[in-house]
Amino acid sequence: MLSEFRELTMAAIVVRIFLAVLIGGVLGFERGLKNRPAGLRTYILVCVGATIVMLTNQYIYQCTGSGDPVRMGAQVISGIGFLGAGTIVVTPHNQIRGLTTAAGLWAAACVGLAIGIGLYEIAVIGGATIFIVLTLLHRWDYFMRSKAHVIDVYVELDKKVPLGEFIRNMRERDIELSNLQVEKEFDMVNDIVCFTVTLKGKKTFVREMLVRTVTKVEGVRFVEEL
Repeated sequence: MLSEFRELTMAAIVVRIFLAVLIGGVLGFERGLKNRPAGLRTYILVCVGATIVMLTNQYIYQCTGSGDPVRMGAQVISGIGFLGAGTIVVTPHNQIRGLTTAAGLWAAACVGLAIGIGLYEIAVIGGATIFIVLTLLHRWDYFMRSKAHVIDVYVELDKKVPLGEFIRNMRERDIELSNLQVEKEFDMVNDIVCFTVTLKGKKTFVREMLVRTVTKVEGVRFVEEL
């Protein structure tokens, strides 16, 4: 049944563009609900754009009877990187945000390429898989992180309390510290030392307990999990 839509006809073009809008829209809608940098329109444009590239490449190949039928698609795979990079940001506390959105855009482009060349089965199954990863596995990822005994926190410490004393107090509470980075630009503000640090509990701590433990340490004015 799908064989007639694999050739480049007007009906095939309409079906492929529609399918790109549909799958790109579903993926973008999920990202938009989470208020991510790239939402509904961005995903649709990426998926449709990749589809158009493959349609054009197929048209050129069929008209000339020579050349590489996937050459233009290869440029999409590498070229989508500039768009994905624009969604990745580093927060003031050196946390990276936007990696999933960037990966989703790249995957949406790949789905568009599959649609554009007429691989409908791969496009539909791949699009559904991406959607499941972005939705259902997001909850699983959150569950796994909530059970982890290693967290990154931002701490504001009274400057009267030496940093070494803070470290000793944490170790006395069976908490190991690593990747401690002092934020120099805030070093002299309000007589506090601001830093980010990775905490790992030797005992079976839940994340909330680790944060509460840091809050109770002498000299700590503010703690926030990153």
